[in-house]
This record gives sequence, C-alpha cells and structure tokens, in this order.
Amino acid sequence: MDRRTFLASGTAVAALAASTAPASALQSAAAKAGAGDAGLNAIFNKMLMERIQRAPELATSIGFDKGANAPLKHRLNDRSPEAKAQAQADTKAYLAQIEAVDPETLSDASKLDREIVIYSMKGQLLPREKFGIDTVMRPFAIFQQGGVYFSMPDFLNTTHVIATKDDAEALLDRLSQMGGALDADTREQAELGARGIVAPDFSLDLTLEQMAKLRAPAPIDNTMAKSLVQRTAAKGIEGDWGARAAKIIAERVYPALDRQIALVRSQRAKARSSAGVWDVQQGDDIYAAALAQATTTNFTPAEVHKIGLDEVAEISARLDTILKAQGLTRGSVGARLTALNERPDQLYPDTAQGRIDLIKSLNADVTKVKALLPRMFRDPVTPPLEIRAVPVEIQDGASNGYYNRAALDGSRPAIYFINLKSVADWPKYSLPSLTYHEGLPGHHLQISTAQQAEGPMIRKFSFFGAYSEGWALYAEQLADELGAYENDLQRAGYLQSFLFRAARLVIDTGIHYKKWSREQATDYMVNTVGFARPRSQREVERYCTQPGQACSYKIGHTSWVRARRKAQEIAGAKFDIKRFHEVIRRGAVPLTILERLVEEDARRVAGA
Repeated sequence: MDRRTFLASGTAVAALAASTAPASALQSAAAKAGAGDAGLNAIFNKMLMERIQRAPELATSIGFDKGANAPLKHRLNDRSPEAKAQAQADTKAYLAQIEAVDPETLSDASKLDREIVIYSMKGQLLPREKFGIDTVMRPFAIFQQGGVYFSMPDFLNTTHVIATKDDAEALLDRLSQMGGALDADTREQAELGARGIVAPDFSLDLTLEQMAKLRAPAPIDNTMAKSLVQRTAAKGIEGDWGARAAKIIAERVYPALDRQIALVRSQRAKARSSAGVWDVQQGDDIYAAALAQATTTNFTPAEVHKIGLDEVAEISARLDTILKAQGLTRGSVGARLTALNERPDQLYPDTAQGRIDLIKSLNADVTKVKALLPRMFRDPVTPPLEIRAVPVEIQDGASNGYYNRAALDGSRPAIYFINLKSVADWPKYSLPSLTYHEGLPGHHLQISTAQQAEGPMIRKFSFFGAYSEGWALYAEQLADELGAYENDLQRAGYLQSFLFRAARLVIDTGIHYKKWSREQATDYMVNTVGFARPRSQREVERYCTQPGQACSYKIGHTSWVRARRKAQEIAGAKFDIKRFHEVIRRGAVPLTILERLVEEDARRVAGA
C-alpha cells in the first residue's frame, strides 16, 4: 500500500489515529499527564482494536498481522456497502466521544493528539456524508490507478510477506477472496455510474488496457501465481502452490475480472471526454473539498492557480540562468529542457541493462546523501530501502515514482518504485532529485522517523499529503544545501522538479476549475516543464482522476519553507537547523498546525 492508497483508506485514518503509547520524544519528558489523558487514550485504544479487525490489508501493510492478529493475514477488507456504512457510523460515534473529552483536562501532548484525530476523522466522514463517495480525491471506484484490479496483485506480491507455510496458505485464502473484492468494486462503480460519477473516456481506455494485461496470461503464468511459486521456493516451503493459485485465478479471479471488464466497457461506451471533475454530479463541490483536503488550507481554486503561475515564473527565471551557463540559450525554458532531455549523454539505453544501470545510479545517490544527513539531522533514521521498477502490468497507468512504507516489525522493507516504461522519461540529470524526494532525505526519512519515534500511533501513521509531499519537495532543496547535487545540470534537475510541482498547481486547477482539456493540460506541461509528452500525459491523466492531490506538493513545500524562515526570525542566532528538523518526529499534521508547532518551539529556543 503506497502513501496515496493509505490516505484513501477511510479505515486507515480512523484505525491509526489511536494509541496508548507514551508521549512524543519532542514533548517534555517532565510534562505531567492530564486528568483526561487516560480516558482519551482508552477511547483511542478501543477504536484501534475494532478498526484494525476491519482492515486486514492495513494490518498486513504495517506488520500488525502477527500474534493474536495472525488470522487477519488470511482475510481481505470487507468492501460491501454494509461494512462501509457500519464504519461510517462507528466513526461518528467515536468522534462524538473524542469531542466530548474536555481539552482543559488534557496534557499538551494529548491536546495535540485530540486535535489531529478530530481533524482526520472529520475529513474521513465528509465524502460519504456529503457526496456518497469514499474519498473526494479519488471519487471513482475504478480508474487507471484505482480499484482492486490495480492494487491487489501488487499487495499480494509485495506487501503480503511469505516466510512460513501459513503465510502461503494465507495468500491463497486472500486470492480466493479477490473475486469478491473485484465484484464489490464492480457494484460500487455501477452505482456511481448511475449517478454520473465515472472517470473520463481516456482513463477507462487505460483501465481496460491494464485489465487486459492482468487477464491475458494463462492462470499459472499470472504474476500472482508466479510470485507465490518463486517466494515459497526461496523459503524452501514445499507444496503445489502454483497449481493451487492457478485454480483459484481461473475459477474465481478471472470470472470476476471479466464481469468488471464488461461493466467498464459499458461505461466507456457513453463516457465523457471532458477531463475535469467539474463534469460529474456535484463536481465543483467535490473539487473544492478535494483541494481543501489535499492542501489542508482554505485556498480557493483561483488562488491556487495564481500561486502556481507566480511560482512557475520565479522558478523558470532561476532555470534560465543555469541553462544559459550550459550553452542552452535558444527558445523557452521548457523548450531548452526538452532539448536537454534528448541529449544522448543524458539517456540510459532503452534496454534491460539500461534499466539495471539506471536503478544502480539511484542506489548510489541514496548512499551518497545518507552520509551527508548528520550535517542537518540529529541521529537520522535510515532503515533499509529497496528501489524497484513499477510492475510491468500496471506501468501504463501508474505514477512515475512513489514510496511504500515499511512494515513496523521489519518484515517488509520500504520500497521506492520508479516507472521505467520508457527510460527516455528519465534523463540522467533529473534522477537525483527524484531519489532525494522519494528516498533520503524525503519520504523515506520522514515516514520512517515518524514510525520509529516514541509517541501516539497517530504520530507514526497519520498522513496529510501537503505535509508529507511538501516535506519531500523541501528534501530536494535540502539535498542542494547539503551539496548532494554534483553539478549545475543536476541542480537544474532539482529546479525542474520544483517547476513541475508549480506547474501542477496551474494544471490541476486548470483541469478541474477552468475546464481545460487533457490535451491543453498536457501541452502546458510539455511547454512549461520540458518533460517528454508521454510522461506529461500520464501525469495529466492522473490529475484528471485524482483531483486536488497534485496541489499538495508545492503548497506543502511553501509552508515548510515559511515555517523554517519564521523559526529563524524568532530564534535568531540560536536557530538550530537540526532542532528544526526534529519536528518530523511528531508525525504528520495539517500545515497550519505544523507552522504553529515550529513557532512555539522557536519561541522556547529564543527564551532559553
């Protein structure tokens, strides 16, 4: 489960906003517990116990499917309407209990916990209450990056760990339930379709292509069967695993997938060609809610669009200076970046060996920046990180790069995925910034730190896109300050990454607010950022089906930079960059709370 899927899971938000663990290491060790702390933690703990039982896939993704929870490894989430309605009702009930706890009876640490949990739970409840959908940022049940067909093979092949015979049996049990999960998605998307909530035609074309790739192999050759055979063999676990998996795939998975393909084809026949969510029922309101959730701000679409245009102009001017120094003087910044992207010295061969060499270079960048982290971090957390290519069967619709968090118990490492459908999408100068974003000091450092730090469970698993994506973009800036970029070309790659995220503000609001077409948005991406058209189009297609999410990055980065600048102003000569970065040990929070926490700490430093 990647961080975006984690965010999309309503159960995840509710289940993980709970713990009876001690307060964060950043909070004063001498702080006294409030009279209401125990009661609040009791509510959190009960909610956790109940929700984790309803989220077996989540339990596996975080390594909570062991011991007494081992039976969860044999189950998939219940995706029925009844289960979702019950989860909604339970969340409301728990929210009422938490809100009833008087914050004046709580310690400072518990006050913050209560504030974050309430914010998260209200955000979870809103989509179904107001729009009858699971999430505002992923309003469609089935699209090119969403649905059981897209996520489950990777979950079973990557997240579900095989170490024992029971693990293998559990995977077969889950595989046998996959057909039911597919059918649940099919029923939900049929209901959404009756209300006019369907992804655009080009999204459904991609969806059908990916479904066809999943459906095409003989059952014994499907990746889920092959992965089980390979992993049991690697552990010396005897059994006829391939044949048993193939039987389930043939009898349960493929028939359900055929039913889903039939539905998507029927919806594709009358699908809209418009790109924005404005063209679905309550689309304008859905987008406003998605933008608010993605950025944890109250910016209007018009304001975000203007911020994007201003950022594009400023970053383009900085790039112009570097490109001119490299002898690239003709045409727009985007055109010059396009020319740079096509230079032979910047391209890996489009071969198997070229892909191996590319990933090798990413690992080298991780090693390099890891050695630099102590300059700006106290005891930086750097657990193992694997770098893998996105699985071939989903690469057509998958993001260009993304990060999967590790299991808490260490049973599964963190993974940084890169989409290598075309190595031409990845000129060499652009790769370091991606690694510093997804790996160190980006997502891998921030999320691993939150998971390993002492403190309430919400500090380990709460996810706010603007905070986490903003940090990852800020991490690309930190890599520059640490001297990780080896030359001006790599620095141009980092600025191009910033330009890309600024352009997203313009494009996302352009699609969903100004009613841009997919082609218009793609043209803007190519002309402004200089990315190859296939890569640009994949990006734009993602924004069309996940409104608002793309805006979290640059809005979040701006907040991190503003928080640091404010802390420097308050603390003056006493400002310590290492202390500033300790805030990530407190877990993800909305941007307004981030800036408040940083300012409060800076005042403590100034008064010390």
